Amino acid sequence: MIIGVLKEPSNETRVSLLPEAVIQLTKKGIRVLIENNAGARAFAPDEDYQNAGALISSAREIIQEADVILSIQQPNSDLLIPNNKILIGTFQPLYHPQSVQEWAQAGLTVFSLDMLPRTTRAQSMDVLSSQANIAGYKAVLLAANLYPRYFPMFMTAAGTIAPAKVLILGAGVAGLQAIATARRLGAVVEVFDTRPAVKEEVISLGAKFVEVDGAADASKAGGYAVEQTEEYKLRQQQRIAESIAKADIVITTAQIPGKKAPILIEEEMLNKMRKGSIVIDIAAKTGGNTPFTIDNETVIYKGVSIVGAGNLPATMPSDASKVYGKNIQNFLQLITNKEGNLNLNWDDDLVQGSCITHNGEIVHERLKMNVQI
Repeated sequence: MIIGVLKEPSNETRVSLLPEAVIQLTKKGIRVLIENNAGARAFAPDEDYQNAGALISSAREIIQEADVILSIQQPNSDLLIPNNKILIGTFQPLYHPQSVQEWAQAGLTVFSLDMLPRTTRAQSMDVLSSQANIAGYKAVLLAANLYPRYFPMFMTAAGTIAPAKVLILGAGVAGLQAIATARRLGAVVEVFDTRPAVKEEVISLGAKFVEVDGAADASKAGGYAVEQTEEYKLRQQQRIAESIAKADIVITTAQIPGKKAPILIEEEMLNKMRKGSIVIDIAAKTGGNTPFTIDNETVIYKGVSIVGAGNLPATMPSDASKVYGKNIQNFLQLITNKEGNLNLNWDDDLVQGSCITHNGEIVHERLKMNVQI
């Protein structure tokens, strides 16, 4: 079997596999082709890939020769990938129905690992979690860098400086890492989440959990967030408004797969934040949790900095690529045999659950309902 790794678009610094992952794959008899300079922005030069046993190739050579093609973001549309190829990445198909149609029409077998069922067995290949962990960590460091005051409390001869008050909206993987990082920096942390089940984890990290009664049951949503009732949203906004008025830094992480990110911080709430406060919006890529969020930009609203941070893992390309590559290696074990040859086991719920298109058809149940060929 031959695996090819494509170079990512200019706004993406990560790479699907680092040289250390290539070593593991070549030991199984798998040939690996790496596009020229694919790992350069993750500090993995072509020479390191060659030393690991990979062959440096052009993109067009890769799409012709490789059986499996790896690309974190969607490959360049100019690359006409033949219909017998397997494409693996994190393509957010719920937000790109046109791409799903094109993949099906082209006869590609496409696996999008952001669609993996969120089960215990899938944890070792859960790219959303591995990358969200980085996003939560970097969100706090970014906020600390922009915030014009100290994070920890200081008691000095010149007076006492109060610790920063941080509000984190969402206690998923990113939110929990943000809590831990903010606490290590000495901030006082409050956390809001629609799932009461995360309260214990929040408290164990040293933060206060802001409770709102009446949340919709998310236990059957496969680990993803769910839509809430209008009545709940109103109560939620009231409680968030109370906390935001006291917060110096707000980190928002709320996203719902296939839908625009919910607006959690209304304009009126922003008006009550003091000048110099920071909002780090991790949900910026899907619209953001404020009405003024613009992905990859910082908007100053009445002295409050709103940072659209939809791809924070790309700010740590080395470690982000390392854990992403490990996720990919674990997933490849599901679709290859011990000899390193392809073996697509459609009885495996993870293989089936992450497959978007196959044999000229859209095969993912959720996408079948939303996309027509």
